[in-house]
Amino acid sequence: MHQRAQEFAERASREYGFEVEVNEFPEGTKTAADAAEAVGCDVAQIASSIAMRADDGLVVVVTSGANRVSEAKLADRLGLAEDDVEMAGAGEIKSVLGWSIGGVPPFCHDADVPVFMDETLTEFETVWAAAGTPEAVFPIDPTELRELSSAEVADVAE
Repeated sequence: MHQRAQEFAERASREYGFEVEVNEFPEGTKTAADAAEAVGCDVAQIASSIAMRADDGLVVVVTSGANRVSEAKLADRLGLAEDDVEMAGAGEIKSVLGWSIGGVPPFCHDADVPVFMDETLTEFETVWAAAGTPEAVFPIDPTELRELSSAEVADVAE
């Protein structure tokens, strides 16, 4: 197992009591479509953790792979102007969350940041999220994902 995926699995077990079933795909799962093809599920079942800059901090939006994050809806939810919400940069994501783009899990972040969960993910029995690297994913029940990430379920999709 890749070192970063192992770190995520160990941290999830230690901090949350959650035993991660890491699935690694050497061909990569960088996009939701890649992940869905590798796993053999619908692209809508991919739970992509998208880091957004909101005013002066980061917010993680766990969205369905079939959707895009609506900056306007997220800004409205946070009481900000739409111009105050944008995609976070790779360096900031790594330094604040501790993970690199494509491998950001929905929980086990280095900083305590707000997490929002795309309401459409709740329609599935199982969704698949990044496990610390762009090649590793894990299955999880959406209710458990919401609980472990302390996410607020919200309409955040375009």
